[in-house]
Amino acid sequence: MGSICSFSYINCVLLVTLRSKQMFCETSRFILLYNLLFADTAKQVPNLLLYLLPFFQIKVPYSACGLLVVLSVLTESISPLTLAVMAIERYVAVCHPLKHATIFTVRSTGMAIAVVWTFSLIHILIRLFMLVYVIAKIHPNLFVIDICSREAIFFAPIFHDFEKAQASTLFLSVGSIIIGSYIGVALIARSASTDKVSAKKALQTLLLHLVQLCLVLTAPMFSTTIIAMARIVGRLTIIRIYNVGFVFFIILPRCLSALIYGLRDQTIRPMLLQNLCCWWRCSNNLK
Repeated sequence: MGSICSFSYINCVLLVTLRSKQMFCETSRFILLYNLLFADTAKQVPNLLLYLLPFFQIKVPYSACGLLVVLSVLTESISPLTLAVMAIERYVAVCHPLKHATIFTVRSTGMAIAVVWTFSLIHILIRLFMLVYVIAKIHPNLFVIDICSREAIFFAPIFHDFEKAQASTLFLSVGSIIIGSYIGVALIARSASTDKVSAKKALQTLLLHLVQLCLVLTAPMFSTTIIAMARIVGRLTIIRIYNVGFVFFIILPRCLSALIYGLRDQTIRPMLLQNLCCWWRCSNNLK
């Protein structure tokens, strides 16, 4: 609970910070970051509810569990797709600096975000059809026996095949874009006319994006592992494993953006720290 609240607090402060200056609203890098943070923060609320249900041994009907699961995956595809656009933006900024302002305008960045949300909407519509199919097959008052998760709701083999196909497609496509951008920036960094500092920062950011992508796309495997282990180990052990795994596989990947940009970016960091301190003082004064 403490980690969820802390990371969500930092994400919310960073979201407010990114809307506090006109420069942030007109720079493609920060517009994409805002979209990524918004999607990650919105995912934390249903994730928190799914975490609390087994923790307090709350039994829920399949219909309510299905709704929570669909809400939890509502912005799931947005993060990896936005990471792909951000990788391309960094590649253009380092390798084609003179064309960057022309290619990544506010308008083109908004169009890219619209495409990302459109793909995510298609994914959600498929999930909704899957949920309707499941609810039609089972009794509406039937309760979930195991942990409320996507595996407990979408239990048919065809659903598992869809999960694997979707995760594999996202990983291969987005991973290829990030790796390709990394190689392009690395090759340009050898040039004598290139800004070495800027290229080094871009390489570090792209590498962190790749790590973040791996963590985001391996998160669906977490609940599958927990359900399998729940049948062979005790409840206390499962709760401990569940707590640790939830932080590292569910919460941390959605909070890396705040750490990657909020603390490393020299433009955002001073304002973020200032806003964090102000919000902290205000909350203490209210107490």
